[in-house]
Amino acid sequence: MDKEQKTKLIQLGLFIVTLITTTLAGAEWMFSKYLVIGMTWSDFVAGFSFSIPFLGILTVHEFGHYFTARYHQIKVSLPYYIPLWFGFMLSPSLGTMGAFIRIREHIDSRLKYFDVGVSGPIAGFVIALGVLYYGFSNLPPQDYIYEIHPEYEQYQSVDEAINASEGIVIHLGGNLLFDFFKTQVADPELLPHENELMHYPWLLAGYLALFFTALNLLPIGQLDGGHVLFGLFGPKKHAIISRVLFTGFVFYAGLGWVGIDDLQDKSWGSLGDFLLSIGMYLVVVYFAAYSVFKEKKDRLLYATILLTVQFLLNAFTGWEGYQGWLLFSVLIGRFLGVDHPPVSEDKELSLERKIIGWIALVIFIICFSPQPLVLEIPAIQQIP
Repeated sequence: MDKEQKTKLIQLGLFIVTLITTTLAGAEWMFSKYLVIGMTWSDFVAGFSFSIPFLGILTVHEFGHYFTARYHQIKVSLPYYIPLWFGFMLSPSLGTMGAFIRIREHIDSRLKYFDVGVSGPIAGFVIALGVLYYGFSNLPPQDYIYEIHPEYEQYQSVDEAINASEGIVIHLGGNLLFDFFKTQVADPELLPHENELMHYPWLLAGYLALFFTALNLLPIGQLDGGHVLFGLFGPKKHAIISRVLFTGFVFYAGLGWVGIDDLQDKSWGSLGDFLLSIGMYLVVVYFAAYSVFKEKKDRLLYATILLTVQFLLNAFTGWEGYQGWLLFSVLIGRFLGVDHPPVSEDKELSLERKIIGWIALVIFIICFSPQPLVLEIPAIQQIP
């Protein structure tokens, strides 16, 4: 067996494992059961109603990149799927971290970068629209939710049951396109409560597809959206816009990490927690700024200025961001980079490609969720 055959065997194996892990994840979200506790074979099979549309969208996205690269005669690999499943720890997961293709040579053209970058998200987005339309136009009867939560039957309605719940609540954050389907396509009588959407596999698969589409289309660095930005505006403007948007992204992510409320308790323990939070924030943003500034002192100054402005804004307005984005900020700033590789052929795009580029940026806006996954943890009641 030669090297190429071994590589294809690895890629096939990763796909099969990812299909299994996403199916397990789908069953876990649908029935609130885990493989090690309560999941049956029929539950697992039902999980395919999540994994097939979800992996289908992901696959179309990757092959959009692949075939465009092949069109431009760029050496490229077939997709590598990344399985990631936490069900063995009784923790929810998606079953995968996505997939990627390997570009095996340097791309020397602004046009080629644009074509390869924009093709994947648009291809996946088109399939996601079909998945969402099917999911919202074929909602199951209202009794479906009682099959998952039989404990709800003691209440007069699902809303009453959810309001009476004392556990941790997880629900999907909104975005413009998902909210459009909820209001314009779904039957209001069958539309589930927002806290129960993850039990509907087609809706969950479609929502996650929009989430990953927006994530890829962030117009920063070497993400797909960064390639689109580079194609539309060229290297000089890309460097400026990418840094500005990255700073805004980090600022929103960390807004509220340290707030004025943290100083209300004047005990030494509270002060220690406050200082620890500051230290953790500075470390996270320091690494996020790794590709923005070369000098260590500049990264630390950058983090300090952001923290100061965020603290003041939170103190006067109470605004908070979404701290889950900080991890992705570190991934971009430390590993992917906020700059774009140079090219030897820097010709301006045609009008047709510019229109496609702006459409891609509009897709990013309507798919982006400021708070994609919201956890509501009930306050601990103190007994007097």
